[in-house]
Amino acid sequence: MSTEENASGSDYQERRRNQRFIAKRDGETCFWILMDGQRKPLNDLSLSGFGIPGAAEDATPREFDFELRLEGIPDKIRGVARIVNHVPNATGGQIGCRFVSFQGDGEENLKEWLTTHVIWSSSVRLSEKEAAAIVSGPSMI
Repeated sequence: MSTEENASGSDYQERRRNQRFIAKRDGETCFWILMDGQRKPLNDLSLSGFGIPGAAEDATPREFDFELRLEGIPDKIRGVARIVNHVPNATGGQIGCRFVSFQGDGEENLKEWLTTHVIWSSSVRLSEKEAAAIVSGPSMI
């Protein structure tokens, strides 16, 4: 695919309702996903979904069980996600996934993880309330 396309071949359109965040801290990946028995680094993460590195042939739309991990935290967030698109780039591309459901308190835990990530990654001082508003707010890009 030479242009931004989703897995079914139509033009790519941003699907995220919430702001997405780079899944790195101090230049190192800090968010990981376990899917299909493989641990994969996330490129980005939001309350709506996430992006992982991957080739177009791995981007067939389907649902899968996931386990989300934050480096240095023993807790896990589990649920079901769906592959929704592929955006090609010079290194092969990014597979876009959307959360379908969470087990237990997974969605609330994700909000807490992202709020903490925003505070830690910010170059300006943010309160927890301000960071939570950024996490829950609309996409700024």
